[in-house]
Amino acid sequence: MNESFGQALKRLRGSRSVRDVAQLANCSKSLVSDLENGKRKPTPQSAAAVDRALGAQGELTALADATSNPTPLDQADALQRGLHETLAAGPLSDAGLDEVEWTVTRHGRATRYRPESELLPDLIADFSHLRLLMTGRQSVPVRRRLTIAAARMSGLVALTLLKLGDERSKSWWRTGRTAAAAAEDRATLSWIYAQAAYQLYYNGDLYGAVELAIRAQQCAGAFPCVGPALAAPLEARAHAQLSRRDATASALSNARTALDRLPEDERQESAFGYSEAQFAFHSGNAWTHLEDTSRAGTELAQALHLCPKSDHTDRALVRLDQAMCAAISGHPASAADQAMSTVVELPEQHRSALIIFRAREVADKVPEARKVLEMKALREILALPSE
Repeated sequence: MNESFGQALKRLRGSRSVRDVAQLANCSKSLVSDLENGKRKPTPQSAAAVDRALGAQGELTALADATSNPTPLDQADALQRGLHETLAAGPLSDAGLDEVEWTVTRHGRATRYRPESELLPDLIADFSHLRLLMTGRQSVPVRRRLTIAAARMSGLVALTLLKLGDERSKSWWRTGRTAAAAAEDRATLSWIYAQAAYQLYYNGDLYGAVELAIRAQQCAGAFPCVGPALAAPLEARAHAQLSRRDATASALSNARTALDRLPEDERQESAFGYSEAQFAFHSGNAWTHLEDTSRAGTELAQALHLCPKSDHTDRALVRLDQAMCAAISGHPASAADQAMSTVVELPEQHRSALIIFRAREVADKVPEARKVLEMKALREILALPSE
């Protein structure tokens, strides 16, 4: 406990009824023995008395019941936790370290097909295990590799929260950068800056997005890694929204060069990789923002051809860009049909805040949208709760 029972009693005196305070005092001796001396667990009777005195909803009573009469499953859970902590406290073997890094890589691949709401709990559970390992007795080389793994996991948590529309992702980018810098890993630091640039981009901070994208490319220097390949297209998309045609073309050229320099094992469908499908999508998106529908259409068709069907998010975003091109070309009904079918056909667990945001941009693109029956239907669909 953070404070003694006597301190708690003193804190409550005057703010509770005399009866409650007296009731609290009557069980003080047994509770002090139970909770502070650690000799035995609180009894359900004393716990219930304190719950009543504090106006609680039975939390301590439930805890006392669980600890006083543990079921075999409770005992198994306690045994597993204790054994896990014991194993994590010792030096990590090569096999154990490989297992940690493989788990991080697996989660990176999962970002391309698993719904964010399902992925996040698994990320947190494995991150908790990684944090426990980092508190153990590890050699300097092992600790560095664990710190890099922590930086990458922080980036995955941030990316998942970003797709869920949760602003707490910003804190995780900061943690990831701190870990990558501590490990002196330029490739991971570049990757985190590139991913964080997307946070600013989708929040409408285009100048900030360009700044972070450039920072990602600078961190990598001449080292071929995913960071620049991911950052340069994002820079191009931000320039396009700012109507900077030449800067957009230059950034896309840099992105093409960075992708061509990537090792084959990093051209994968993963948060830690970058692929031809992603480049085609990002290029098409940039040209869409510049309203060059001819070039955008070519790139978007290629992206849809290359993008695996399991990647629900990118395929939906490509189709929404195609809808945007239809709206730009003066075909609002077609644009509305495309956008509405994209949202409705998408499995509910993949209808992230990012998808809905882009679909609304399509609806907002047509000034006379309310006069178009199909666009009115799209707006009504987007106004509904997710279910």
